[in-house]
Amino acid sequence: MAGFEARAVERYRGSMSSQRSIVIGGGAFAGLGLALALRQGLGPDIPIIVADPAFAMRPSRDPRASAIVAACRRLFEVVGVWDQVAESAQPILDMVVTDSNLEDATRPVFLTFGGEVEPGEPFAHMVENRHLTNALATRAEAQGVELSAVAVSSYDSNAEGTRVTLSDGRIIDASLLVAADGAKSKLRERAGIATHGWDYDQSGIVVTVGHERDHGGRAEEHFLPAGPFAILPLKNNRSSLVWTESRREAARIIELPDNEFQAELERRFGLHLGEVKALDKPRAFPLGYFVARSFIGERLALVGDAAHVIHPIAGQGLNMGLKDAAALAEVIVDAARLGIDHGQADVLERYQRWRRFDTVAMGVATNSLNMLFSNKSALLRTVRDIGLGLVDRVPPLKSAFIRQAAGLSGEVPRLLKGEAL
Repeated sequence: MAGFEARAVERYRGSMSSQRSIVIGGGAFAGLGLALALRQGLGPDIPIIVADPAFAMRPSRDPRASAIVAACRRLFEVVGVWDQVAESAQPILDMVVTDSNLEDATRPVFLTFGGEVEPGEPFAHMVENRHLTNALATRAEAQGVELSAVAVSSYDSNAEGTRVTLSDGRIIDASLLVAADGAKSKLRERAGIATHGWDYDQSGIVVTVGHERDHGGRAEEHFLPAGPFAILPLKNNRSSLVWTESRREAARIIELPDNEFQAELERRFGLHLGEVKALDKPRAFPLGYFVARSFIGERLALVGDAAHVIHPIAGQGLNMGLKDAAALAEVIVDAARLGIDHGQADVLERYQRWRRFDTVAMGVATNSLNMLFSNKSALLRTVRDIGLGLVDRVPPLKSAFIRQAAGLSGEVPRLLKGEAL
């Protein structure tokens, strides 16, 4: 009888805890995606608060664009966001991969694949960040998520809950705090969670270009000795470039006069789409790899760049953060429906087991790809070109490659299958 009473008390405490707020520190894609998933799965009774000073600068004017893979597009469909960005999203209909030196007269194609994971479903879409951020924020507010233009300044957690203090002095008693505040996460730092990783001494130059001819929805990845040069299609005869160089060379290139930058651009882009021209000022971002040694703390979960940063060579960083959000939402909602305190350690451990191994595996894969392709070794070039050619000629390998790129391999959260929680 005593055991039954103890379980009943624990279930009661869990039920009461689940009515307290969930606070998400950080309002980028992972944070807002998580908020919408939780609101849908938990209903209106549990307050969901997203705190981010960047909300003061709405609407977003971020000029960058992101590749949203099929699995994450399904998430956005389920939470009611995709319809708001679909018209401006450019489907990636096929992709080509080349491997060459910058001075080579031609760039042999070693891998091609069609862009569908299912009939009529492209494996990815290119979406401009400002459109997606604004759609997420608008939908979140419409669904009753509180967006607060302040930061989480401190928090104190114990087995019963976490007391969160916002930078405007407001204090919130919450069942869970989610760190979605980016690679330099102050919430992760405050929890004392260390990271493991390294710097690549590379930077990614990001710029949007316009060109004369239609790209036909084709994405291109050109492996050059300094790193990959990716051409990602946008609407209206535009493309987004992610251009990897050494840290020093990238700093030099982005400061060049317009005519000299144009010359560097044309050397890499070529003339296959006619005249090409930068439409905004190029910016450079340092590249590195790290993974948090734990994705959880007491009443704390890490998602997105707060938990991991990987090389953009495979275009998976943003999508991994959305996969974190989908997995965390699923374990929280499943626990809440059983009357279990969704912020307690064993619930969060399920999230960590689910996501950390997958993240480390992806980090190892992208690091290996970067080491394999970002060099001038003739031997390694021969090896990698044979490997690319093999994938191109073996349909099961190519199919597996496409499903991996689309975020549909491994243990996939329900939201990424297009299923509501």
